Amino acid sequence: MYTNKAANQYAAVNKQTGVEGANPHQLIQMLYEGAIENMARAKGCMERKDFSGKGDTLGRAINIIGGLQSFLDKEKGGEVAENLDALYDYMSRRLFEASKDNDIAIIDEVIGLVRVVKTGWEGIKDEASKIFETSS
Repeated sequence: MYTNKAANQYAAVNKQTGVEGANPHQLIQMLYEGAIENMARAKGCMERKDFSGKGDTLGRAINIIGGLQSFLDKEKGGEVAENLDALYDYMSRRLFEASKDNDIAIIDEVIGLVRVVKTGWEGIKDEASKIFETSS
């Protein structure tokens, strides 16, 4: 399952994230941060021509985005979930292109997209917490 794989990927990258004690809203927040962090590292790897590091960090970012995608509940989330699903798919495809073409601009594009979604997620903290409480 992508969710566990993505959470484990991020925990391995940054052991002090508090993944174990995080509520679902915080976990998703950490996944966004982990994706951004890995993409930033990939840019550094590209600049240094560290192709192995680029592959590893972009692979982690893609896995995290896949984990975020697996959280989506299209029945309850409706059009928003469908749109996020398409956006996550687009992000993953663009990161593959960035890796293939060594294109930092594409990574910057995806970082910007993740930041927009992350900001929206931060804005619904109270609502999301209520939803997670009632579904537990």
